[in-house]
Amino acid sequence: MAQNSTVLICGEQEEGKITAVTKELLGVGKILAGGLNGKLSALIIGSDIRDSGEEAIVYGADNVYLVEDPLLSQYNPDSYTTAITQACQQIGPSVVLLGHTTMGRDVAGRVAFRLGCFPCMNCTNLDIDSKSLVQTRSVYGGNAIAVVVSRDSQLQLATIKPRAMTPLEPDSSRKGEIENIKVKIDDPAIRTKLVSTTKEEVEGIKLEDARVIVAGGGGIGDAEGFQLLQDFARILGGAVGTTTVPYDEGWVPTTSMVIGDSGKTVKPDLYIAIGIRGASQHITGCSESKLMVAINKDSDAGIFKVSDLGVVADYRKVLPPLIERCKALLAT
Repeated sequence: MAQNSTVLICGEQEEGKITAVTKELLGVGKILAGGLNGKLSALIIGSDIRDSGEEAIVYGADNVYLVEDPLLSQYNPDSYTTAITQACQQIGPSVVLLGHTTMGRDVAGRVAFRLGCFPCMNCTNLDIDSKSLVQTRSVYGGNAIAVVVSRDSQLQLATIKPRAMTPLEPDSSRKGEIENIKVKIDDPAIRTKLVSTTKEEVEGIKLEDARVIVAGGGGIGDAEGFQLLQDFARILGGAVGTTTVPYDEGWVPTTSMVIGDSGKTVKPDLYIAIGIRGASQHITGCSESKLMVAINKDSDAGIFKVSDLGVVADYRKVLPPLIERCKALLAT
């Protein structure tokens, strides 16, 4: 495959709008394209997606390739793998980037195998060194950092951890080309079928968008304790997050609240960790918080090592007066 200096991001769209991780991919892709003296292209797959292509240009793409087909109207790993593979063969990029999302995790390895390259998954940073992609990712449950360089492969492919990169500011004056490209998808080759979808309704502010997060761990003890956290977060105009323990115990209703390796990555202005030990798997999901405050009755809890401010106390004794004080301050 003839390679050029194009960085190709495989974007995702929902209801005609590009997703947050697509904007993050465009942001880092622009930096990488500059390091290669090349251009940034976006690939968007689906049906009736031209508005998504125009939005991708606003967020940094030099040009956009659209793959539209009725068989691509809903995500399917078989059809999307075929579409991305054939598009890459036509475009011939040097670097291909995907989000480490449901789609990215599904198709990255399959696409890499078909294109004869090696995928680097769940990267937290990317750079260019001597025309090679330098990929940084956490390993051993967040206890170490690995730096990977694929020097023997012309084509380099990576998935990016959501919220690890910063999108560019939108610029509605930007211009770029939008081109439809054709791929051949054989219906018999689609081995999986979508039976039904269930949209999970999230009340209040999404964790990814929250400027303040009040997070609880196993030290909360029960569902009643999380009601106290909900009250605190509501006063602060924030959202409630958890470690895996509260979800496993049934104290919280949904996995969408879980933060860490097995959940979401967040970057709030203020992160209040309550009853959280500080396992590396959780810290990887919140380490980019601007200010971290920990409340834990165990003075040896690891969370204090990464916090800006720590309170050694039982949260049930600390939170009620703190909530009342916050109410008073906000009322003045």
